[in-house]
Amino acid sequence: MRIIKSIIVAFSMYSRIPMPRFTWGSEDMKYHFIFFPWVGAVIGLIEYGWRLLCEYFTVPHIVFTLIAIAIPLIVTGGFHVDGFMDTVDALSSYQDKEKRLEILKDPHIGAFAVIGLVVYGLFMTSAIYLMDHSGFIAWSIIFFESRAVSGICAINYKKAKNSGSLHVESNTASEKVVVTSLAIQFVIVSIVAGHYLQLYWNVALVPLVIVLIYYYFMSRDKFGGVTGDLAGWFVCSAELWSGLAVGVFSFINGIRI
Repeated sequence: MRIIKSIIVAFSMYSRIPMPRFTWGSEDMKYHFIFFPWVGAVIGLIEYGWRLLCEYFTVPHIVFTLIAIAIPLIVTGGFHVDGFMDTVDALSSYQDKEKRLEILKDPHIGAFAVIGLVVYGLFMTSAIYLMDHSGFIAWSIIFFESRAVSGICAINYKKAKNSGSLHVESNTASEKVVVTSLAIQFVIVSIVAGHYLQLYWNVALVPLVIVLIYYYFMSRDKFGGVTGDLAGWFVCSAELWSGLAVGVFSFINGIRI
């Protein structure tokens, strides 16, 4: 029952997928991070199902691309995109740490957030448009992997403040069990994906690692630690850069063929 409750909490917090309602307790939030990547798994499966449907019915590629971009937004309700936009605003302010943290809390969006989202959308459109079948599968798996890594970072990285949703969630989580479970999930999926997708998976995974390294130093130097908004920025950025890498690789591979 505790596992089922943890799954419900994870999907209730990080997706718009309808879930049974009940009053959460601290015990119910101990292990919910373990199932955070499962939200990404659902997104990836929907993405792949959409691709198969479009291939079967020969849906115009631009229609396929635009809806593929919309699927994560529909499933999550823009949960991570909100953090991405807030982070872009804060980084673009060139203020001190305290001011950046204030910008993250500000419910209003600035011009840089809008610009960042538009650029993100254009880059993602280009990436998906270029992906071949294997490349798209590799990118779909990144939705799972980026959340597994984000969950580990949320537990292990220094927090920028002693309040906020990320602080509460990480403090109530069972640290060793959650981190170990997320790491095992990440490794298993990586091994399986690498076996079947080979070079495509390596191309998708390298940008995730690079974004992770940047995320660590950026969050520490610019904000004094991680927040929920920065975690959203990481998930979006990992998915974007992995998508771009896979898209370019698919294009080059297609020229070679």
